[in-house]
Amino acid sequence: MAKYGKRTTAARAAFEGKQNVTIEEAVALIKANAKTKFDESLDIAMTLGVDPRHADQMVRGVVGLPNGTGKTMRVAVFARDAKADEAKAAGADIVGAEDLMEIIQGGTIEFDRCIATPDMMGVVGRLGKVLGPRNLMPNPRVGTVTMDVKAAVEAAKGGEVQFKVEKAGVVHAGIGKTSFTEAKLVENVKAFVAAVQKAKPEGAKGAYMKKISLSSTMGPGVTLNVDAAVG
Repeated sequence: MAKYGKRTTAARAAFEGKQNVTIEEAVALIKANAKTKFDESLDIAMTLGVDPRHADQMVRGVVGLPNGTGKTMRVAVFARDAKADEAKAAGADIVGAEDLMEIIQGGTIEFDRCIATPDMMGVVGRLGKVLGPRNLMPNPRVGTVTMDVKAAVEAAKGGEVQFKVEKAGVVHAGIGKTSFTEAKLVENVKAFVAAVQKAKPEGAKGAYMKKISLSSTMGPGVTLNVDAAVG
């Protein structure tokens, strides 16, 4: 039987029997038990009734959280000339073209979001095997292939979160910090759930949202009442 430290044991005891709760109850419980020395993230996991192996059941999208994520987002932009200057002025951390491609091919990936102008996709396309598995490949569906690099960089820096369903039908995301107020975390959870609900694919059959759980980085998870969370 696994042995836990005092903090983990206390947290598990506090969570005992408290499942299928409202967003407000879950957030309050998680904040009260997030007592590590660092500012933990609030993480959400949503099990969906989809099979992403089928194109008509793929779930992906982007949502601007009302209170941001609390995380410093490092942004890379593939662009040339005036658009490269625009990206730099907007606060992009790394801007380049073939030179940036070579850096990434060499194994250095020091960014959390990758944006590209449409004309650069011929270059970016060569990085599919590197960026794809990390969910970093620019995609017009989530606004990361665009001529408006200024808006894309500012959105990424401002707390925009991308989501994509994994093979097991689960969507994971960090949607805030436990240092946020309960009200701000509740707003972020509701915004994220609404975005995933809106992204429901036409091929989804039966129950779409099967399970939603919240947790802090180091804490136990608590499941939400799906009907209440979606409603």
